[in-house]
Amino acid sequence: MPAPAFLLPPCEPPADLLAVLPATLSPCLATAAATAWTQAPFLKGLLRGRRHVMAAIAGHGPDAALADALTLARDTSQPIMPRLRAARRDVALTVAMADLAGLWPLERVTAALSDFTDLAIDLAVAEALAERGAANRGLAVLALGKLGSHELNYSSDADLILTHQPDLIPCRTHEEPDEAAVRIARRAVAILADLTPDGYVCRVDLRLRPASEVTPMTIPVAAAEHYYQSEALTWERVAFVRARACAGDLSLGQGFLDHIRAFVWRRSLDFTAVRDIQSVSLRIRDHLGGADAGPGFDVKRGRGGIREVEFFTQIHQLIRGGRDPALRAPATLDGLAALAHAGYVPPAEAQALGDSYRFLRTLEHRLQMRRDEQTHAVPRLAADRKAVAALSGYRDWAAAQAALARRTAPVAHAYDQLIAAAAPVATAIPADPRAWLKTHHRAVLPFMPALLAGWRAGRLRALRSEAARADFEIVLPALIAAVAGSADPPATAARLDAFLAALPQGAQFFALLGANPRLIGLLGNLLGVSPVLAGALARDPALFDVMLSPDAFAAQPGPAALTADWLAGSQGTAGLEDVLDRMRRWTGEHRFALGAQLVEGNADPLVVARGLANLADVGIRAILPAVEQDFARQHGMVAGGQLVVLALGRLGGRALTHASDLDLVFLFTGGHETLSDGSRPLPASLYFNRLAARLTTALSVPTAAGALYEIDTRLRPWGAKGMLAVSVDSFARYHADEAEDWEHMALTRARVVAGPSADAEEAIASVLTRPRPGPALARAVTRMRADIAAAKPPQGKCDVKLAPGGLVDLEFLVHFRQRETGIGLSPELPTAIAALTAAGLLPPDLGAAHDVLTRLLVLLRLVFPGAAVPANFPAPVEAFLARAMGAANFAMVEQALLMARQSVKMAWKDALRTDTLPRKGPQP
Repeated sequence: MPAPAFLLPPCEPPADLLAVLPATLSPCLATAAATAWTQAPFLKGLLRGRRHVMAAIAGHGPDAALADALTLARDTSQPIMPRLRAARRDVALTVAMADLAGLWPLERVTAALSDFTDLAIDLAVAEALAERGAANRGLAVLALGKLGSHELNYSSDADLILTHQPDLIPCRTHEEPDEAAVRIARRAVAILADLTPDGYVCRVDLRLRPASEVTPMTIPVAAAEHYYQSEALTWERVAFVRARACAGDLSLGQGFLDHIRAFVWRRSLDFTAVRDIQSVSLRIRDHLGGADAGPGFDVKRGRGGIREVEFFTQIHQLIRGGRDPALRAPATLDGLAALAHAGYVPPAEAQALGDSYRFLRTLEHRLQMRRDEQTHAVPRLAADRKAVAALSGYRDWAAAQAALARRTAPVAHAYDQLIAAAAPVATAIPADPRAWLKTHHRAVLPFMPALLAGWRAGRLRALRSEAARADFEIVLPALIAAVAGSADPPATAARLDAFLAALPQGAQFFALLGANPRLIGLLGNLLGVSPVLAGALARDPALFDVMLSPDAFAAQPGPAALTADWLAGSQGTAGLEDVLDRMRRWTGEHRFALGAQLVEGNADPLVVARGLANLADVGIRAILPAVEQDFARQHGMVAGGQLVVLALGRLGGRALTHASDLDLVFLFTGGHETLSDGSRPLPASLYFNRLAARLTTALSVPTAAGALYEIDTRLRPWGAKGMLAVSVDSFARYHADEAEDWEHMALTRARVVAGPSADAEEAIASVLTRPRPGPALARAVTRMRADIAAAKPPQGKCDVKLAPGGLVDLEFLVHFRQRETGIGLSPELPTAIAALTAAGLLPPDLGAAHDVLTRLLVLLRLVFPGAAVPANFPAPVEAFLARAMGAANFAMVEQALLMARQSVKMAWKDALRTDTLPRKGPQP
C-alpha cells in the first residue's frame, strides 16, 4: 500500500465542485476530488466534464468505472478516434481518484493505466488492418519500458517496437509488403497519438527499435532477429528485460521474443553489463548534478531516483537471470522480490528499495496529473511545489522535500555500492572529461564534453560493439589532440562527429588507428579540409588500409603501370557486376590515395590531376570489354563495327579534379545497317547506341560503393537532340558541315580513350587542321565568352575558372590560337601552350599562369566539391592551400593568383583585341 504520508487530510469540497459531484460519494473520494479541484487543473477539467465517471465510482467503485471505460473503448459503433480519446479521459479520472483517495496501491494504478494502453494499441492496429479488409495479424507490437513491465506512468510515453511478417501483410496494388506495413503502422500510431479536439490516447515513442535513426517504424521479424543476435548493445538488452508482446499479432510478437531470449538472458555471468550501465549512470549523474531533492530535482533520473532502482534491479537480473529464470520478472517490484527470495539481494535492502520506489513513483504521478504533463522534475515555482505537496498529503513543500530526501538516500547508497563493484574500462579520459580536457586541451573544453557523451552513449553504428568502444577509447586521446591542434577545432570536431556517425562499423577502423598512430594525424587533416575524402572514408573505412602501403606517398604510376595493377587485381572476376564492383573499389582506393597526398602536401596538384585522368582512362578501357561481352549475350557482335570512346574537356586534356565529370562522345566504325549476329539481332546504329547507354550506366550508376563518375555526353553531334552514338563518318560530316565554332574549339581537347583510334583521329585532324580566319573567329570567341559570363558569373575571389583571367579565358585563348593557326594541336593544355609560345603566338608567362590556375582548381575541388566557392575560407583551408601551393602563407597564394589572372587578361587582349569579358556579376 502507499506510504501513509500520501493519504490526504480531510477537506470540504468547494461549492462549485459540489454541483458536479454525486451526493453519495465517500469521504475519502470527496477529499480526493476537492484536492484535485483546487490543485490540479487537468483533473478539474475532467471532474467538470465527466460526471458519469464520478457517478460510476460513487455507485460501484473505481474498478467498475474502469471496466466501463474499457467497454467504451471496445464499442465499435462509434468512430475509433473520438471513442478512444473519450475512454482515455474516463480512465485518467478513474485512476486519479482511486490513487488520490488511497483506494488503489501503486501496482493497481500502473496496471490500470497499462491495461487501457494495451487495449487502445490493439484496437488501433486492428482498425488500421481492417481499413484494408484484413484481420489483426501480421503486425506485432512489443511494449518496452514501463508499459512492458505493466508499470505505466500516469502521463507516459508508450515505448514500442513494431515488427511484421511480410507475407502476412495486406498489400494494395503496386505496394510492397514492407511499404504496406509502414503505412499500417503509421495509421495505427496516428489513431493513438494525433492531437485532436478530443485530445490524444497515448504518446508513442518508437526510438527503441533497431537503429531507429535510419530504419522505418516497423521492420520485418527476420531483420529484427538478425539485429539483436549480431549488433545490439547492452542498453538494448536492458530494455528487453521488460519487453512483452502487448498488441497486434501476439503470437508473432511472442515468437520473436522467444527467438531472441538468448540475447537478453545469457548463460554466462555477464558483468560487462554492469560496466555499460555504470557508464550510462555516471553520464546521467554528471548531467543532472547531485542529490539535492529541491526545485528541479528529477525524481526519475536524479541520484537516488526511480531509474537507479530500476537499474539496480536489472543489473542483478542480467547477471544472474541467464541461469535462473525465476529472476526474469519484468516489473521492478517483482524483480526485487525475486532477487531477495533467491538470496542475491539482502531482504532488508530489497524492502527499503521497494518502499522508496513506491514513494517515488507515486510522487511522479502527482507531478504528472496536475497538468497531464510528461514531467519528472520538482517544479521550480513555489506555487507549483505547494500544489504537489497538497496532492501528496503534505502541509507544505518543505515537508515533502524532507520525505523525498529520506527516500532517495537508501537508493543512492545501494546503487553507489553496486556500480563501484564494477571494474571500469581503463580509459585515458575519465567518464567526466572536463578536468582532463582542462589540463590537456583547454581549447576544446567548451564543446568536446557534449560530443564525448554522445559518442560514448553507443548509439552510433560504429560504436555499438564493446570491442569498437574499447578500441575507440584507446585512440580517443590522440583524436582529441588532432582536433585541438587543428586550425579550427570546433569545425574539425563537428566533422569528426559527422564522420563517426557515417561509419558503418568501427572495431576494425579504430584498431587500425590504434596500431598506426600516424594515421590519426592524417584523419585530422582530412576532416579539417576535405569533405570529399572524409565522406569517402566514412563510407569505406578500409580505404585507410591503402595509406599503410610503403609506396602510399610515392610518385603515382603511369598508365601502363596502372593497367598492370588493375589486371593483377582483377583476375578471377566473373561477369559485369563483379568487374564494376572491383573497379569501384580499385578506383576509390587510388582516388583516395591521390587526395591524401594532396592533403599531406606530398604531391604536385598537376601530377595528381594527370593521375586522376589516367585512372579514368584505365577504368573506361577495362569496363568497355565487360559491357560489350555482357551485351553480346543477347545481341551478338556487329561485323566490322566497334564502339569508339572519345574524351573531351578535362578528361581529354588529362587534367581531372576530384569533382570532375567525364565529357564523353561515342562513335562507332562500320556501316549503319549491318545487323548484329546474336539471338536478338539489332542494326548497327541501334546496337551501338544501346551499347553506349549501357557503358554510360556502368560508369555512372550509384551503388553502396558510390558511382564511379558522372558522365556528360552533351558535346556529341547535335547535342542532347542527337543520337548517343554516331558513326565515325557521320561525326566527320557533322563537323565539316554543321558544327559551330564552339564545338570545334571543344574538339581541340578530344582524344580516343577506348576502341580503334585511327579513323576517329583522322576525322578530328581533318577538322582542326583547317585553319579558321582570325577576325571572324575572334568575334565568335568573344561572343561565346560573353554568353558564358552572362549565364555563369564568377563566384568569389578564388573562382579560378570563371573570373576574368581565369581558366575559361585561358582555355578559350589557347583554343582560339589552335583553330586560327593549326599550331599546337594537342588536347593537353601545357603541351599546346608550349607549342604556341614557341611559335610566338602566346606570351612566355602563360604556361606559369596555367599551372597556378590549374593547381588551385584541383585543390579547391578537393575542399569544395561543388562549383560554388565561398568568398572567405576557413583558416584550415587557407593553411592547406598555402602548403599545397608551396607558398609561405595564403596571402602569397592570392598574389600568385592575381598575377596569373593578369597574365591571361593581357594575353587575351593582345590576341583578341578586346577585354576578357563584359563586367557582369560580382567581381573578385
